[in-house]
Amino acid sequence: MKRGGCVYIMTNKMHTVLYTGVTSDIMGRVWQHKNKAYPGSFTAKYNCNKLVYYLFYPRIEEAIAAEKAIQAGNRKNKIKLIDGLNPKWVDLYDDLINE
Repeated sequence: MKRGGCVYIMTNKMHTVLYTGVTSDIMGRVWQHKNKAYPGSFTAKYNCNKLVYYLFYPRIEEAIAAEKAIQAGNRKNKIKLIDGLNPKWVDLYDDLINE
């Protein structure tokens, strides 16, 4: 049986950098970003530790396709996605933990 997946967008404190990723374990992956588990990674280098967007898909293949589409888009399109789900750009990580 295949697991679902999640597309997510992380940003930094000033919202100047956007990072799009895909995972089958959103809580664990965001924790890794927040705690700089991989010190040489893009998100660690640019302090992307704020989860501002995520969307679950029933199949990981769908999530991967969505990630590729988001990454292929421009910054304006990513901002529209974030504003549609999270207009105040609050960190959504606590919402995940409390579900």
